[in-house]
Amino acid sequence: MTKRLLAVLLLCLPSAWLPALAQDLVINRPAPDFTARTFDGRDVTMADYRGQVLIINFWATWCGPCKKELPLLNGYYAEAEKRGYGLKVLAITTEDSLPINDLRPLAKQVSFDMARHFHGPYRVLKGVPTNYIVDRNGILRYAKADAFDIDTLNDVLIPLLQEAGPADAAPAGPTKASFSPN
Repeated sequence: MTKRLLAVLLLCLPSAWLPALAQDLVINRPAPDFTARTFDGRDVTMADYRGQVLIINFWATWCGPCKKELPLLNGYYAEAEKRGYGLKVLAITTEDSLPINDLRPLAKQVSFDMARHFHGPYRVLKGVPTNYIVDRNGILRYAKADAFDIDTLNDVLIPLLQEAGPADAAPAGPTKASFSPN
């Protein structure tokens, strides 16, 4: 009887040990909340981006692909912002990057929010950059450890930017199949 009980316990333990937060990250399900402090000192949560398509980007100063991806994201964001598409980006630097005072000049070079202290179930997956995309209705639609290129951004974002959101949300985005940032 003791061996049988031990076997049942061993089968149950791995799932019991999984962090509850990690179970909340399921594609095509509601995106879990988070809190973050931006470089300019604002506290933000998922609610601050309600009705917008949100990219949550984890990056590091030492990451080569991140150094290429951040300017691409900035150009894409700036173009989407200019056209009123309702796209937001929250770039989270990893804790092993430079001190915050060294990061502030970089933050001034991009138009989107950058944060360092992030609390929530979103994590670096297999490496940086890691990107998550939440649609206008708060549904997690994308999660991948890989740098975006313009084709992937268009493939993933254009359909989401075209979708309607909550009644009080920003208007739907592009009607063309793609666009390129300046």
